Amino acid sequence: MTAATPIEVHESGDAALRVVATSPDRERNWAAVHALATWLETADVDGVHGAVPTYDSVLVEFDPYVTSARQIRAFVLLGMRQLDYVGTPARTPRQFDVPVVYGGEYGPDLQKVADHEGLSVAAIIALHTAKSYVIRCLGAPAGSPMMDGPDFPLPVPRLKDPRLSVPAGAVSVAGRQAVIAPASAPGGWCVIGQTPLTVLNPDKQPLVPYMPGDLLRFHEIPAAEFQHFAGLELEASA
Repeated sequence: MTAATPIEVHESGDAALRVVATSPDRERNWAAVHALATWLETADVDGVHGAVPTYDSVLVEFDPYVTSARQIRAFVLLGMRQLDYVGTPARTPRQFDVPVVYGGEYGPDLQKVADHEGLSVAAIIALHTAKSYVIRCLGAPAGSPMMDGPDFPLPVPRLKDPRLSVPAGAVSVAGRQAVIAPASAPGGWCVIGQTPLTVLNPDKQPLVPYMPGDLLRFHEIPAAEFQHFAGLELEASA
């Protein structure tokens, strides 16, 4: 039996609860809220529409005409007790390798990021491709893989004037986070490159091939190879 993960449960409007893991261990909090979300999704609780986990919290959405915040809170506490007793279930993460063209028309903010960090463009690329990233949660738009960012010296500021449209496949950084845009959408993150791979397929379920806990690693390709990968879909390599 593992020690209980401390949580706080807050009402979020009339039809949702926000469950926040509050231990001092960020990795433990992340694992706990994702395990709770999976438990709620599979528990077939009447009135629960879904559970959306993030870095340290999960939003539990429910139908207030079928159940109540009090009842859902009780289910949440029951789920946490069960998970703390049996431990967080392990899942073997899959690896995704992502080719990226950095800079130029594909990464218009690369030089800006390098200047902010006091590093060369080559050093920024080297840090961005230096490790595999854990996909922490899926964000907007369209299941964007939200990840902890590269080991840059400083957090990356967002753009003062967000772009009205960022292309699908844009590889961006902001703060201490990294992301890929699965679909074209407005964005205020710094775009440092672009992958030619198709990330989102509206004809498939799920729409994106990865899920939280999977690993993603970037590698640089020359601009001349962009079209070589065009039309290919992002797939797990391991």
